[in-house]
Amino acid sequence: MLVHPQFDPIAVSLGPLAVRWYGLMYLVAFMLFVTLGKWRAKHGLIKGWVEKDLDDLLFWGVLGVVLGGRLGYVLFYKPAYYLGHPAEILAVWQGGMSFHGGFLGVLVALWFFGRKTGRSFLQVGDFVAPLVPLGLAAGRMGNFINGELWGRITSPDAWWAMMFPQAANEDRAAALLDPALMAQLAQYGGLPRHASQLYQFALEGVCLFVILWLVSRKARPVGFMGASFLIGYGTFRFIAEFARQPDDFLGLLAGQLSMGQWLSLPMILIGAAIMALSLKGKLR
Repeated sequence: MLVHPQFDPIAVSLGPLAVRWYGLMYLVAFMLFVTLGKWRAKHGLIKGWVEKDLDDLLFWGVLGVVLGGRLGYVLFYKPAYYLGHPAEILAVWQGGMSFHGGFLGVLVALWFFGRKTGRSFLQVGDFVAPLVPLGLAAGRMGNFINGELWGRITSPDAWWAMMFPQAANEDRAAALLDPALMAQLAQYGGLPRHASQLYQFALEGVCLFVILWLVSRKARPVGFMGASFLIGYGTFRFIAEFARQPDDFLGLLAGQLSMGQWLSLPMILIGAAIMALSLKGKLR
């Protein structure tokens, strides 16, 4: 089977300063956002936007991603732990960011930006929607480089099977419950898993970007592009979660669905409702 390359999470060290790949992926995401956004503004794909708007929008967006992502992780995934360790809420260097929390943070940021510039929330969302997926792809690549958020156990004979040394503790715990897995663990030194970070890179990142970018080349009614993002991301994330290992402190929830799937369902439903209203011309 394939084995995770075990990249050094530190890209560059300058004395006591260490620049991590994951941080660089955030930087790449923000740069892609601005570059694509300025291209869209320059080519007038949505009227009323100029390149300078992207600088202000990026400022609000970064705040929304970082603050919302961290608070979302705290509230959605480990509320009891952080209630007992409130000082660690600010320890973002220890890891722990939630996409859905970051998404809610970005929605608040878009609302503030819209108020500041005299645009409706939906108009801002339509402009931003096609700019986001490649940034998500960069984030998933950061997850893969770190060897985190690995996938569920799969067949050792599958061409996609990959062993993640970082999952050693979970591998041992799973093997204790299944003699067949214990035999695989003894033979390979680890258990074969889906490289779900790469699945999400392809689905939520590349595929969603191509779809939204092509759809956005023609004029669409207000709310349509934002709704397309909600439906597209929610659907791709829901699918990818079947291959992603649930968080060990949560496991699978009601209906044998993961937290990521339960948080994606409202995105799909809200997106469908917005799209229906958009196509009827009831949004401004």
